[in-house]
Amino acid sequence: MSVNLLSASLLGLDGVLVEVEADITPTALPSFIIVGLPDAAVQESRERIRSAIKNSGFKFPPARIAVNLAPADIKKQGPSFDLPIALALLRASGQCQVQKNLQHFMICGELSLDGSLRPVAGILPMVISCQEKGISKFIVPAASQAEASLVEGVEIYGVENLRQVVQFLAEEIKITPFQQNIKPLFAEKVTAVDFAEIKGQESVKRALEIAAAGGHNILLSGPPGSGKTLLARALVGILPPMNLAESLEVTKIYSVAGLLTADYPLIKHRVFRSPHHTSSSVALVGGGTNIKPGEISLAHRGVLFLDEFPEFPRNVLDSLRQPLEDGFVTVSRAHGTVQFPAKFMLVAAMNPCPCGFYGDPVKHCICSPAQMLNYQKKISGPLLDRIDLHIEVPRVEYEKLTSTQTAESSEKILTRIKAARQKQMERFSGKKIFTNSEMGIKEIETYCQLSEPAKEILKNAVHQMNLSARSYHRLLKLARTIADLAGSEKVDLPHVAESIQYRPSLRQM
Repeated sequence: MSVNLLSASLLGLDGVLVEVEADITPTALPSFIIVGLPDAAVQESRERIRSAIKNSGFKFPPARIAVNLAPADIKKQGPSFDLPIALALLRASGQCQVQKNLQHFMICGELSLDGSLRPVAGILPMVISCQEKGISKFIVPAASQAEASLVEGVEIYGVENLRQVVQFLAEEIKITPFQQNIKPLFAEKVTAVDFAEIKGQESVKRALEIAAAGGHNILLSGPPGSGKTLLARALVGILPPMNLAESLEVTKIYSVAGLLTADYPLIKHRVFRSPHHTSSSVALVGGGTNIKPGEISLAHRGVLFLDEFPEFPRNVLDSLRQPLEDGFVTVSRAHGTVQFPAKFMLVAAMNPCPCGFYGDPVKHCICSPAQMLNYQKKISGPLLDRIDLHIEVPRVEYEKLTSTQTAESSEKILTRIKAARQKQMERFSGKKIFTNSEMGIKEIETYCQLSEPAKEILKNAVHQMNLSARSYHRLLKLARTIADLAGSEKVDLPHVAESIQYRPSLRQM
């Protein structure tokens, strides 16, 4: 007897509808095979399914069992097929009397040996993709029901074990679809360092405000202990909150990476990722045997903080060049190609030299010219060219450290940033652009109109600083953000002049 059930698999960040076909031949020698390009985790499900069926009070069929996962040309990964395969076997052997139309259900879940269900990674993109194909009902592990219910207009049935699923399909028990209202979750405040707690560094705070307002990349350079890491961590507190669409987009990435939990099924706030400088290019960009998103995708719509910037291997840093330009990364392997979104703010921190005290007024630099040159060569010119703001973080003087004067709070700075972001949302309405940093050449020509004095100073800067075409366009986008913070519709002389001072010197390039 042959039966069919619907399940789903992952292909990058998208779900793929999979038909689980099971056939039992009682007269043949007992065997259990799974075909349809299954990976090792799917092949190993045979032992989990066998034990789960027996320990749930059912009888494992002593016959030739063939399971096909269609379409057969897409690789099936992970343990999410345990539950649908087990149900298909029980139906084919007559042990599961189904009273419901299973063509309306998508079923997935990992089985334990005792028949209980464990959560599976990637449940959110699976539900989204299946809903687009007309599936409206989903049977998932109870630990995954909160994540699956983030999609509106579907019925999510969370189950604890295999026997409960069989009883539900036979209408012996009733299960109420799980529902949750996710909008109140966004009312929670972000826990971050407040700018009011950071003494001094007014110029750096201004640069971070501009970066947050337009989604620009920034490089902080200064001696050890000047507060670069603290300032970078405080940046999250002045980023505007994500809307529901952005939140679901980021949550899909974390779902595929298996980083969501039943207690935290939704990424509500902008993320802050800080990988160690020993990270490999695969860890940063993504990849692996089963292609997974890397740190740049996990930082999507948030902040990627690279501390000790020159200590990262140069080939790892250069792998950031294409994602910084395009906003996505394409990972190609022999068995497939996957595209992950990667629209993140790069915040990098570094010392000015190996000893860390070049240009410091208190401690003298002990580095030789050769050491300085080798240190600077660790970061390529093209990568520096893609960073919009280069700012020095000086040593904080004792008088400022002990001052009782209260600095401007993150909440007050966030008010200005929200106003600037609102202007950008209205400007780019109907386009797939959220911030000034995402503008292309066409948008720059339309929205970055300069006054005559601004044109003149920009012309002089291009000639004197030998700016590339990329630097020229990034200057215009940065000036547009500064104008938005000032509430100006036109980009004028002060806005361009301030944007120029954030470009790196010729020595750094």
